Amino acid sequence: MFPSMKSRFNKTLALLSLLLALAPQKLPAAEMGRPNVVLIMADDLGYETIGANGGTSYKTPALDRLAAQGVRFERCFVQPLCTPTRVQLMTGAYNVRNYITFGQMDPNLVTFGNLFRDAGYATAVVGKWQLGRGVLDLPKKFGFDESYLWQHMRLRPRYANPGLELNGVEKDYTNGEYGPDLLNDYACDFITRHKAKPFFLYYPMTLTHYPYQPTPDSPGWDPRANDEKVNVRPEHFGHMVEYMDKLVGRLVARLEEEGLREKTLVIFVGDNGTKLGTPSMMGNREVIGGKGTTTAAGMHVPLIVSWPGQAATGKVCPDLVDSTDFLPTICHAAGISLPANLKIDGRSFLPQVRGETGRPREWIYSWYSPRGEPVREFTFNKRYKLYRTGELYDLGKDAGEKSPLNAESRTGEAAKAARVLGEALEQFTKARPAHLPVTGANTAG
Repeated sequence: MFPSMKSRFNKTLALLSLLLALAPQKLPAAEMGRPNVVLIMADDLGYETIGANGGTSYKTPALDRLAAQGVRFERCFVQPLCTPTRVQLMTGAYNVRNYITFGQMDPNLVTFGNLFRDAGYATAVVGKWQLGRGVLDLPKKFGFDESYLWQHMRLRPRYANPGLELNGVEKDYTNGEYGPDLLNDYACDFITRHKAKPFFLYYPMTLTHYPYQPTPDSPGWDPRANDEKVNVRPEHFGHMVEYMDKLVGRLVARLEEEGLREKTLVIFVGDNGTKLGTPSMMGNREVIGGKGTTTAAGMHVPLIVSWPGQAATGKVCPDLVDSTDFLPTICHAAGISLPANLKIDGRSFLPQVRGETGRPREWIYSWYSPRGEPVREFTFNKRYKLYRTGELYDLGKDAGEKSPLNAESRTGEAAKAARVLGEALEQFTKARPAHLPVTGANTAG
């Protein structure tokens, strides 16, 4: 090698070494220490509402920024209604195994709160409860050291001048306070108080659930309102989406202020689709909310994951994810082993968060009977959906499930999907425990 060429080679090598040294590295978990976990769940928020997903009706800069810095999942599906999703999310098991009825949850179940508390984490649940009204010790039984909740001990307004429960103690606010602000303040305070040790914050927000009332940023904000039947207008849904986004940004800012951002896995997800009939735009396409229905409009929700230094940056993942997958994912991130006797249907999507292939799902299963209705049981993949009753839909052509495929149409890919999805359904034929009702219990919710 000539001297001039050797000199240029050495300079190039030195530059490459410098760039590698400056590039962000994914530290092994053992070197990073146990991470904090913040799981945020918005109420009644479909996939179509978020700007990063292509939504154009509302401004969601905080979530768009999280997506740009992390991983955005295109195909996250949960149950069509809040309680069924919350039970799956907290236990990692499908509703067929443990669901009782709307607004209740079996107090003997093991949740991610129990697993994290047993692993030495400080734990808190802040936001909407609705899992057993009036049962004082239920949050603690489910593993949460601290709780600040709406609809824990009673049912009071959740927005202007709310009635909440702090660790089971009733707190009524009458000076123009806004419930989502109070809950967000507590969540941020929990982060600050526990910054010296690993913590798990489960933050099921009260926004953006109906009634669509003004937020403190709305032109029609009324600090004297003390009833959820007043000041209800359709346009307030957009205000609520944007305020929800603002609160997410405020919480992430607190993590940054405390120097915890790179030590904290942040996950944002919706609990079911947008309220039935609520319109939103995705460019020139109108999307109508389908909460409570078993179509994509009722089950397709945003999922954004951010973990600087650990998560891939700006990645869009097309893999299927469902609400049973969150428990194994956050336990995987925290190095928490799942008990051998705990039945888990979910699988960790942490590898996909890190930009790896992982073990993607081939299908999602659902057992849905929120208040004792006849069970709707089905499996689906990215293209086809099969109900226990035999209807097969081509979701690529019929997202609203208007016309099931007839026998003549079940050829090629459709025939293969029917077979695979049918085999998946068979795995759950005898999964309902004998002590539970055949359908969800028919009680008032």
